[in-house]
Amino acid sequence: MIHFIGAGPGDPELITLKGKRLIDEADIIIYAGSLVNPQVLQGAKPEAEIYNSATMTLPEVISVMQAGEEQGRQVVRVHTGDPSIYGAHREQMTELDRLGIAYDVVPGVSSFLAAAAAMKREYTLPEVSQTVILTRMEGRTPMPEKEQIEALAAHQATMIIFLSVGQMDELSRRLQQGGYPADTPAAVVYKASWQDEKIVQGTLTDIAAKVQAAGIRKTALVTVGRFLGDEFALSKLYDETFTHAYRKGKA
Repeated sequence: MIHFIGAGPGDPELITLKGKRLIDEADIIIYAGSLVNPQVLQGAKPEAEIYNSATMTLPEVISVMQAGEEQGRQVVRVHTGDPSIYGAHREQMTELDRLGIAYDVVPGVSSFLAAAAAMKREYTLPEVSQTVILTRMEGRTPMPEKEQIEALAAHQATMIIFLSVGQMDELSRRLQQGGYPADTPAAVVYKASWQDEKIVQGTLTDIAAKVQAAGIRKTALVTVGRFLGDEFALSKLYDETFTHAYRKGKA
């Protein structure tokens, strides 16, 4: 059994109890060394074999997994955040299916959730935004035609943009072309939950210059939307006049 594990956004205490247990019990650990905090592996057995997948190809990763499975050893594949978001683990699972090797997935805390915690903000504010769009700009990996930044910006929903902070000037311009007003709040969170976490706040007019001045080029999320402001309606959940299954509202 191969265990895919979401290691969380960076803080080693933000991995799940199950994920941590499986890492500590593992005989073979393959981790995304370019992003996963090495402290997550500190409880590993001294004799555990540890591979940094940043230097490996897909066939090499699968080869290590297959060999471990054939030897009856416990193998864990450690991804940053939650592997379901830009984790590139589907292609690994497809290969394991082809080889008849069983696996499971342990979810983790995504960096976009850690970013909200760092900013002390809620992405889904009543009467402001009830939709969260997770996306990225095209780079060496193209985007589907219907998922261009301009098309998504037309909704003016809360938007979380991965892997794009290095193109802030273009990103800000395209977000405005798509429909966000120039004064829309924007914030960039660098290495959310890490010790050197940094938050840069502004609007679509000035966020690119502020990010450049802060020296942020990678490992950061761009967040855009009115959820960053202070105007919103109160929820119905705790409204004393609102009745729901657990409480009768006052007349």
